[in-house]
Order: sequence, then structure tokens, then C-alpha cells
Amino acid sequence: MLTNWVVAPTCPPLVRRRCHACASERFRASGKFRVNANHKLIDAWLLVLCTACGDTAKLTLLERMNVRSVRPELLDRLHDNDLGLAAELLQDPVVRRRNRIALDWDNAWRLDTGGSDHQDRWTTDHQDREVMDVSVRFAARIPVRPVRLIAEGCGLSRAEVERLITEGRLVSAGRLSGKLSGDFTFTLKR
Repeated sequence: MLTNWVVAPTCPPLVRRRCHACASERFRASGKFRVNANHKLIDAWLLVLCTACGDTAKLTLLERMNVRSVRPELLDRLHDNDLGLAAELLQDPVVRRRNRIALDWDNAWRLDTGGSDHQDRWTTDHQDREVMDVSVRFAARIPVRPVRLIAEGCGLSRAEVERLITEGRLVSAGRLSGKLSGDFTFTLKR
């Protein structure tokens, strides 16, 4: 039986960028936007606040774009200061590259395993070994080490997960080293 886990954001990630006022490197999204129109051209920024001094910085979203080329629902969400839009735009690689920022996802996500009892998720394979098949889905592009997810989801230590990988009792079609932000599956054999 395939078990489904979901890695979901709990809040917008912190923005890693140097503050010009205090030299801190963390900003939080305020959820507020600044929109400025000049005749038929429009500019839009996401306002972020320094976590240390509270100074405001602007992240460019739209720059000198024709108003007619911007979707009306996007303009409405910008004017309504939609916090969900702020989280979506922070994950956009074009916005991150344009503003030269990185995201800090520490304490901004959770793993939903669908319950705490793992005993009923074990099945028996054709060699009478107990196995657990798990599909991990990411609700947002959150870079996390698979070893950390598996350890947290199965209630094991990271060292134990590493040992299971080395012994071949934890296998996956994809790589389990480094960080992933895309869906993957794995099989754990007891």
C-alpha cells in the first residue's frame, strides 16, 4: 500500500538579502505591495522588512510594463496586498534572479504524514519481508534533504536513515543525497 506524505509551507520563507541599514541578512515578506503607474506603464514591488532593524526593502516584480499586458486578476491581488500572492512570487525563479535573493525555508514548512501510527502502513512483499512504500509530494518548491524528511516521517534518527540507505533497506528511484524540492518515492524494508 502506498503511503502519501506532503511537504507543505506553513508561512512565507525568509528572504536572504543584505540589509543596507544594519547588515542583517534576513527579511520577512510583509505581504504588502507597492504599485506605481506612469501613464500606460506600471511598476510593482513586494515590500520586505528586515528581521533585525525593521527597515523596508523593495523586491521588483513588474518594471515599466504596459498596463494592458498585466492580467487584471494579478493587479487586483497586488492592490489587495494578497499574502498568498507574496508567497507565490517569492518562489518564482525569475523574481529571485532579478532581485538577487535566496529563500530561507527554516521553520517555514511541515511534513504531513497522514497520521502518527506507522504500524498499519507496513505490508508484506513477495519474499515475506515487511515494506513501506511512501510517495512524498511537495506543495511548494521547498528544498529539503530527503534523509531529514524520512527521519522525521518515520521517527528515526538521521544516522539511522543513512545506515538503512547504506544497507540497501531504504531505496528510491531518485537520489536521496543533497536537497530535493520535487516529488519522490522510496521503499523502506524491515
